[in-house]
Amino acid sequence: MGQDNCKPQPGDLIEIDRTGYQHWALYVGDGYVIHVTDEGATSLTLSSSSICATTAKVKKQLLKDVVGNDKWRVNNKYDRSRTPFPVKKIIQRAEKCVGREVPYDVLNKNCEHFVTELRYGEGVSDQVRNAAAGGIGIIGTALLGAAALIGMALSENKSRT
Repeated sequence: MGQDNCKPQPGDLIEIDRTGYQHWALYVGDGYVIHVTDEGATSLTLSSSSICATTAKVKKQLLKDVVGNDKWRVNNKYDRSRTPFPVKKIIQRAEKCVGREVPYDVLNKNCEHFVTELRYGEGVSDQVRNAAAGGIGIIGTALLGAAALIGMALSENKSRT
C-alpha cells in the first residue's frame, strides 16, 4: 500500500489514485475517513444525457480499507485559494452525513465536491475542470465519470472480500 510520508490529520483531504481517476475522502482521525460511495445507492441512471449514480451513500470506513492497494496522499490543495473551516467544524459536518444518501453527479456532485464542501463550504473538483479544459468535452467527462463509478464499485467489492 502506497501512502504519503506524512500522517494525515483530522480534516485533511485524502486523494486516492484509482485506475483512470482519483477518489477523495476526508480524514476524521483514528484511521477513519468519511467518503461517498455508490455502495447502497438507490439509483443509477445510464442514458445519453446522464451517466451517473443519482445518489451515493456517505460512509465512515478505515482509510486502509478504502485505499486497498492503491496509492494515496494528503492533498489539501485548495487551501491556497480557500480558507478551511476549523477542524472541529469539519469533523462535525462530516459525521452528520454518515449513513445518509446524498445527491451524486459525476460533473457537479462527485466525491471531490463532497469532501471540499465539508472542508471549505464549497464543492470544487479539479478532475472535472481539468477534463473539460483538456478538450475531452462533456461526453468524455461523462465517460470518465462512468469509468470512475464503475471503478468505485469494483474497489468497494474488492474491499469487502
